[in-house]
Amino acid sequence: MDGIARSTPERGLKTASHGAVALLTLDRPARLNALDAGLIDALHETLDAIEIDPGTRAVILTGAGDKAFSAGADVHAFAEVITGNAPAAMRDFVRRGQALTSRIENFPKPVIVAVNGLAYGGGCEIVEAAPLAIAAAHATFAKPEIRLGFPPPFGGTQRLARLIGRKRALAMILGAAPIGAEEAVAIGLVNRVVPRPELLDAAMAMAREIIVHSPLAVAAALAAVTRGLNLSIDEGLAVEAAAFARMQPTRDLREGIAAFREKRAPRFAGA
Repeated sequence: MDGIARSTPERGLKTASHGAVALLTLDRPARLNALDAGLIDALHETLDAIEIDPGTRAVILTGAGDKAFSAGADVHAFAEVITGNAPAAMRDFVRRGQALTSRIENFPKPVIVAVNGLAYGGGCEIVEAAPLAIAAAHATFAKPEIRLGFPPPFGGTQRLARLIGRKRALAMILGAAPIGAEEAVAIGLVNRVVPRPELLDAAMAMAREIIVHSPLAVAAALAAVTRGLNLSIDEGLAVEAAAFARMQPTRDLREGIAAFREKRAPRFAGA
């Protein structure tokens, strides 16, 4: 697990290894774990290290404390950029945030968000981008950007409607009112709701259910589902077929078939 970048507390990110699972904690509790440039860049660097580390098979992303997963973009830190010249605002605010959510959405290893409190703005957009999410029972989700005079800029106008439907998404985006964890699971924004003391254990259990499988097959499934969401069914089926074709010559596929026929647990090597 040496490939995981070290914690960078000065930039608001803590990292820890739990076997093959990396735990990343947004750690700016005084700012409700809001995302500034340093934290966003630290997340990018850490995900880059995790991607090439064969010993890390899954990621859990959570926030410090019980109050907030993330309140979204640190508006105080970005205020001058947002209100300054347009090219800088696009480069340093919008594109930086969109690059982060796209990285999480397309990451080849499963990212599970453990929502330990409020997930507003960019924090909610991270939840939307992640393939899996578990929320504490007291967690809340909101899209308050409209109150600041701009639409959600980190992918929220695109992913949320794909996840929960156009009308529900617009109600959240235009109304800016928070929803609770139970509503979030009912509309498909998160997978499960658990009591706060059980949150990390539930996320870890989900990760461990996944990492027993071939890492190649997991990556192929993640990519096929994510790409297919934006394609017609026929184009999506072609993506699915290509994903299978890439697995067909691997040792992991042969091991899976052999283990099934021999009625034993498979021993996947990621090759």
